[in-house]
Formats: sequence, structure tokens, C-alpha cells
Amino acid sequence: MAVDPVAFLPPVRELQAEAAPPAAADFGPWLARSLGRVNQDLVHADQAVQGLAVGETENLHQVMIALEEARLSLQLVAQVRNRLLEAYQEVLRMQV
Repeated sequence: MAVDPVAFLPPVRELQAEAAPPAAADFGPWLARSLGRVNQDLVHADQAVQGLAVGETENLHQVMIALEEARLSLQLVAQVRNRLLEAYQEVLRMQV
């Protein structure tokens, strides 16, 4: 009995729904959730460094991974902020 590999793929509509950007009305809650996740990453990295400093954590690799994830999350937030600010300034420069 042959197994059809296409049978395991989700329908295209589900994939499109997942890939769709948030609607304008959902931007505020999405931004709040994203900032909450960044904050969690920063807190987790801070706790990992403190645990390493007091000797609770011996796995330096996990601490470095947590620090890098926090750094990348913070850089992403900074870039999104910069792009939003640029877009807002562009709207202000428009002549109506």
C-alpha cells in the first residue's frame, strides 16, 4: 500500500491564513504580545546570567543562546520602531 505524501500537507487555505499579516485593527494587540515576548526573552537571559554567576547553571551554551535570542529580539524591536517612525515621518511630509 503506497502512502500519498500530499495527504499529509495541510490545505492551502490554512497556510494562507497563517501567513496573512495581521489586520490593522489587530496591530495594537499584536504589538503588545510581541513586546511581551521580547521582555520575557530579556528576563530569561538575565536569569540565566545570574544563575551562571552564582553557580546554579553549568551549561554556558544555554546561557549564551538565551543572551543571543534576547539580543536579536531587542534588535528586531528597534528596527520595527525605526521603520514605524520613518513611516510616520513620511506621512507627516505628505502634502494633502
